[in-house]
Amino acid sequence: MHEMNCHRRKLLAAIAMSLASGPGAFAQSVWPNRPLKLIVAYPPGGPLDVLARSLAQPLGEALGQTILVENRAGAGGVIGSDYVAKAAPDGYTLLFGSTPLSIQETLLPKLPYSVYKDFTPIANMALGPQALVVGNSIPVNSVKELIDFGKSQNGRLNYASPSAGGSNHLAAEMFKSMAGLDATHVPYKGGAPAEIDLIGGQVTFMFGAFSSSMAQAEKGRLKVLGVSSKKRMAKAPHVPAISETLPGFEVESWYGLLGPSGLSSAITTRLNKEINRILGSEDMKKRFAAMDLEATHWTASQFTDYIRQSTAMWAKVIKDANVKAD
Repeated sequence: MHEMNCHRRKLLAAIAMSLASGPGAFAQSVWPNRPLKLIVAYPPGGPLDVLARSLAQPLGEALGQTILVENRAGAGGVIGSDYVAKAAPDGYTLLFGSTPLSIQETLLPKLPYSVYKDFTPIANMALGPQALVVGNSIPVNSVKELIDFGKSQNGRLNYASPSAGGSNHLAAEMFKSMAGLDATHVPYKGGAPAEIDLIGGQVTFMFGAFSSSMAQAEKGRLKVLGVSSKKRMAKAPHVPAISETLPGFEVESWYGLLGPSGLSSAITTRLNKEINRILGSEDMKKRFAAMDLEATHWTASQFTDYIRQSTAMWAKVIKDANVKAD
């Protein structure tokens, strides 16, 4: 009896000590117990910013904490990405990233971080395609006709891109390589001026944002020859996938959540589970449809594999075409 009472006293004393120390020690092990920062490495208003903000509210509700979206723009996304790469891996500082992370790994030799080593891929939200477009003055109506026309021009073909070293530029370089075309790159500062010159006939073709390209085609200003996704888009089933003419051609932008390297598997798994659940909501489905995006529902491991494959693919295109940054 004495031993039992002694044991009981020790147990009560231990409980009393833990309670006396306050909730702080216990709370530190419970994530999340304060607001989270979601970094967007670009200015407000772009697709990345819009997606990050559409995720922040439902994800915050699921976690029971506020998620603050913070734009840290500059150096083509490098400043904001570097901020997260160097943050503590405690689950309170996250990055809403995209395809430039995959491209810059090779394009920028002095990058202060590595997408392979300095980030923990958590969950991809969506993939978005590009559209291969030509002006109405170009006498082609299909991907094959553009390839044949290009080969007949003996190197006089040119193409536009919204910026040198961007995914639209590299998609065109991949297209050139796979099609056996010779064409000169004409870089612009943004998609709108590139589109204007394409409509005016100053350039032959370009890979443009799918939504704006389809809008211009519907107004009769451009011709959309193909979509860069693996399959046709449900929203535009009449537009062939470029892969139907060039097997293996696939270019899509990814939009997903990453943390610093060393993020715990428990936090990664929790975030992945909540994001994939949110992706199935009717509100998110409507948002994606309006932006011509396709939800992915990947595990963190699948997202990691995709980033590695994407980064390797762009590395080959950059090296083969000897692409340099602006």
